[in-house]
Amino acid sequence: QVQVVESGGGLVQAGGSLRLSCAASGNIFRIDVMGWYRQAPGKQRELVARITRGGSTNYADSVKGRFTISRDNGKNTVSLQMNSLEPEDTAVYYCNMLRFDYVRGNLDAWGQGILVTVSS
Repeated sequence: QVQVVESGGGLVQAGGSLRLSCAASGNIFRIDVMGWYRQAPGKQRELVARITRGGSTNYADSVKGRFTISRDNGKNTVSLQMNSLEPEDTAVYYCNMLRFDYVRGNLDAWGQGILVTVSS
């Protein structure tokens, strides 16, 4: 069993910054990909950013140059630094942890979600 817990959301004015953090605990062994997704009201959940164990990253076009994802493999944590926030970034943000392991089993764990609200 793996638990994933997000923190750091809240209300911020447009142009401001927030930092989201996510920690995984439990029977982890290894996490291959850590990611952040978001879901705005009335919209589908979308990928914001993800990072591999080796440090390779990819970002949604809408956040490139504004958001930065980072991870600590030793602590099983991932962070999302969000700068120059826009009202369109308002959403519930979810942390996702993936492991692909034929022997130990795959992992696809989600956090409960954390609300980010950007006021204009």
